[in-house]
Amino acid sequence: MNANGGIPFLDLVTPHRELEAELVSVFRAALDTAGFVGGPMVEGFEREFAAFCDAAHCVGVASGTDALRFALIAAGVKPGDTVVTVPNTFIATTEAISQVGARFDFVDVDEHTYTMDPEKLRFYLEAECTRDVGMNRPRSRRTGGPVTAVVPVHLYGQTADMDPILDLASRYNLSVIEDACQAHGAEYFSMKEHRWRKAGSMGQAAAFSFYPGKNLGACGEAGAVTTNDEALAREVRMLRDHGQSRKYHHAVEGYNGRLDAIQAGILRVKLQHLTHWNEQRSWSAKRYDELFAPMAGSVTIPYRPAWSKPVYHLYVIHTANRDELQKYLTEAGIGTGIHYPIPVHLQAAYAELGWKRGDFPVSEDAADQLLSLPMFPGLRAEDQRRVVEAVAEFASVRSTG
Repeated sequence: MNANGGIPFLDLVTPHRELEAELVSVFRAALDTAGFVGGPMVEGFEREFAAFCDAAHCVGVASGTDALRFALIAAGVKPGDTVVTVPNTFIATTEAISQVGARFDFVDVDEHTYTMDPEKLRFYLEAECTRDVGMNRPRSRRTGGPVTAVVPVHLYGQTADMDPILDLASRYNLSVIEDACQAHGAEYFSMKEHRWRKAGSMGQAAAFSFYPGKNLGACGEAGAVTTNDEALAREVRMLRDHGQSRKYHHAVEGYNGRLDAIQAGILRVKLQHLTHWNEQRSWSAKRYDELFAPMAGSVTIPYRPAWSKPVYHLYVIHTANRDELQKYLTEAGIGTGIHYPIPVHLQAAYAELGWKRGDFPVSEDAADQLLSLPMFPGLRAEDQRRVVEAVAEFASVRSTG
């Protein structure tokens, strides 16, 4: 509960107060050493976050968008290529593809998980592409370009169903770059490998964002690429630093996309708490599930497949009259969010590409009907009960009105 007696959607103040001494010591260390770019703080975070993700390499960068852009370039995606992703995501996913010079194309999401539907990806590759024999790859009928990569988006803290996606990628000679910007610590059980896999360890590479509101958030902008491919990691290290293989030796034309040392130090402090914070989110999600059980007919709670260990970056319910419910909760002092109110294919920025309503109905339904409820470490049980009671009150008013 905040100072006004309301329930915030997200509490970024409390964890920073609790860690204030450690976080301030990071800043002091940077002042004492003048180590503001690169150096031990960045290298230490990269080493520890790679281990957290069960990945061989981590390369810190300036943002999640940089992470995805650099990963695509390092994976060999070229101007004119086509990269397949989903419309139920933040626009940064498609921005990164466009900024590589590639075209994006979409497949719809699964109606239960809201992540990439492997069967729709299969249909796209089989029915909406021709076969480019020379390149041994599909060629998109829509864009005309060869399909060279797929970007499954791990959403709301849950991974996409990766086994069938990886199988299709292998069959069609595609790179898989995970958009793991909402999935720090999420796990996926691979039936193929008979083991749990961490988000960020399954594709050729993965992109993470450390925007402040993420499960692991910086005090500003930050991101990272994880990979098990040493050559790809080396390429990303050059891309983030003006293409330098060593100082003033530019092997390629790169970018200014480095991770600040102070942000790396802050992330390193917070990383030690991330597992516990994720456990708290899971406990809160279980409590929501139990509280919403009597409302099964009017509210659909997040679906958790047997292959998933989500970290509940968001707790998202599906309900009719979503906008009215959000207004009702706001008036009751309860913060909420909508992720995302306009699917990417219907954004004004892409109007000239010709997509229309009805092209991706599951993503469109998600945009119209999903509401994100308060979810953060330290969320109190009594506040969750108040949230659910308010949702029930709204449903009662609607049914009798």
